[in-house]
Amino acid sequence: MKRLKIVALTAVLGILALVVRVNAQDPAEGEQIFKNNCAACHNTNAETLVGPGLQGVSQRRPIDWIVKWVHNPQAVIASGDKYANDLYNKFNKAQMTPYPGYSEAQIKSVVAYIDAQAAPATPQAGAAPAGGTQAAPAAGASNGGMMEYILVALLLVMVLVLVALLSIVTTLSKLASVDPESEAAQNVPFLQRLAENGKKLAGNNAFKTGAALLITLLIGKATIDAAYGVGIHQGYAPEQPIQFSHKLHAGQYQINCNYCHTGVYKGKGANVPSANICMNCHNAIKRESPEIQKIYRAIEKDEPIQWVRVHNLPDLAYFNHSQHTNVGGLECKNCHGEIEKMEVVEQRSSLTMGWCIDCHRKTDVNAKGNAYYDKLVEIHNKDHKEPLKVQNIGGLECSKCHY
Repeated sequence: MKRLKIVALTAVLGILALVVRVNAQDPAEGEQIFKNNCAACHNTNAETLVGPGLQGVSQRRPIDWIVKWVHNPQAVIASGDKYANDLYNKFNKAQMTPYPGYSEAQIKSVVAYIDAQAAPATPQAGAAPAGGTQAAPAAGASNGGMMEYILVALLLVMVLVLVALLSIVTTLSKLASVDPESEAAQNVPFLQRLAENGKKLAGNNAFKTGAALLITLLIGKATIDAAYGVGIHQGYAPEQPIQFSHKLHAGQYQINCNYCHTGVYKGKGANVPSANICMNCHNAIKRESPEIQKIYRAIEKDEPIQWVRVHNLPDLAYFNHSQHTNVGGLECKNCHGEIEKMEVVEQRSSLTMGWCIDCHRKTDVNAKGNAYYDKLVEIHNKDHKEPLKVQNIGGLECSKCHY
């Protein structure tokens, strides 16, 4: 009898644990899912975007209905559900993408996140700003210590120019053998005197040496400046085959970067979106637009849209998006600037090696909640007072970025 009670109690506890697990709601997880998959078509408030605003959705429909709808909206419509069919017809029969891979608990977390947006939380004192913990490197950040060398070189140039000017002044003093107030000087025209002094000055060895040195320094500086500019395309904003506004999509409609650039959090590259991603919305929105018609023609011809790449690193450099966005917790604007404000995307950062190294020297390692770094942080803190930086974990090693 005692054994049966223990077995029964164990079974009840297991069922309770399962119920708790199924009904668990994590608004933070729901926010991530919503922004990655839903924000392109829905607002968390009552305002209509591509689809209806989702404010109060948990009051409008039971959670079981919402789970079925997210898993397979077409099946709910085909079942004859009146609410589903009214919604389908109201939005011009635009098909919602099904998400059968999300569990019931994850869908409930999304609903919990939507409900939480109806009552904005008061920010806590000292709380970090939303959207990442890392600050973008300042536009005027030092280029790997190179600025110090440039300043020293400019100082030397100024000293040499000063020496040359003193030499010129000395020469002019020697040439002034005639008193400008004398009668002989007054009878000589000013231009004639200037020409004669110019000839004498041009024949002076000290002046010629100083002038040659100054010209050599100016040419050398121009050459170095040009060499440093090779391969740098800061400000590059090419014309695209289709006029796509990031200010409208990422700014006004707040579509998450991950919706179009699907590899930004999980791949080496962010990926250029294919035409079928555009058609998730534009099969029903602004179909008559001449720019949208270009997408239709590309699909009809089964040809890719020839987007012009804006940000491009040389083949000798290795860069992994997921390491920076997913592991490091950096936002896209850390490197790309405020994309959500750009009508036409341009390269805002220099993307040079010095720019990357400077970031590695200043950026703290995002070690919170990642057991991989626990031992490294412990060892680092024994000998250092400042936080663990990327440079402390090999961020300045050549082989990190070069094959």
